[in-house]
This record gives sequence, C-alpha cells and structure tokens, in this order.
Amino acid sequence: MRKDDAFVLYRGRSEYDDSQILVLSPAVEYPAPDTLKRLEHEYSLRAELESAWAARPIAIAHHWDRAVLVLDDPGGVPLDQLSGQPLDLAVCLRLAVGLASAIGRLHQHGIIHKDIKPANVLANPQSGRCWVKGFGIASRLPRERQSADPPELVAGTLAYMAPEQTGRMNRS
Repeated sequence: MRKDDAFVLYRGRSEYDDSQILVLSPAVEYPAPDTLKRLEHEYSLRAELESAWAARPIAIAHHWDRAVLVLDDPGGVPLDQLSGQPLDLAVCLRLAVGLASAIGRLHQHGIIHKDIKPANVLANPQSGRCWVKGFGIASRLPRERQSADPPELVAGTLAYMAPEQTGRMNRS
C-alpha cells in the first residue's frame, strides 16, 4: 500500500476473523531500535485512539521474523496517493472537513500527533471520511515538553511541521 524509509504498510485480512487489517512493518530486515520503539509507542496509545478517526492498533505481532504493528483498517487510501491527480472541488472540501474532524477528535483526546502529513492520513474521497495513522512519535498533551533541540534532532517531517514545533518561532 505504501513504503517509506522506515516502514512498509500492507493491507490484508486477519487469519482469525477475516476482518480487513493494516500491517505496519519495518522497511529493513534489521530495524534500528528507534524504529521498533515507534511501533511500541503507537501500540501504547491504542486505548486513546478511536476507529472513527484513527487507524487503531490491535496488536504487536512477529511476522517475517520481525515485529509488526497490526491495525484496524478503516478503509480509504493514503492521502498522498491522491495528490497529483485532479480532484473536483466538492471532493477536496469533503476531505478537508473529514480531516479537520479527525484532527479535532485527536486533539480532544489530548494527543499531539507531531507528524501530520498526507502519508499519515487515510482518506475516502467518496464519503470524505479521514483517519489518522502514524502515531509513532505522538505525545499526550500533559506530557509534552518544549525543548530547543537542534533541527537535526526534531522528530517529524519538517515540511509539514507547525512552526511552534520546530522551536524556530520568534515569540517576541
């Protein structure tokens, strides 16, 4: 379904109940410890994520001789797969409302995603529904701390990061 430097996302069916699932696997045979920590962290948020607005973790399993994260599959396609093709205004507006709703619910639960980008959104262009995924570096609001980390240590995707998240915002 999707591949980047750190992970591969597969769509499949559960061998237990034939339900549709997503499987997030490290992209390399021997992943770095940080990559595995991201999977574990995303799984640790499962009780706070709802299937109405997130691809909810179900389990951490071992498959292909490595740890993988199994998620509920709400449907849709990664939003970045819709870019580069013409979408009519009605579809764009439906998706914008769906994404705003999903992010709003995320924030109501006190979760800061830290890496919202098209690749971390599953979208259904027909219904406008959107679901957020990729919670590997997310934090809970009460636990968030501000730091002045150098840019090479900031977690997330810089092109999609809020200015206040980069630590490079002039507050005077």
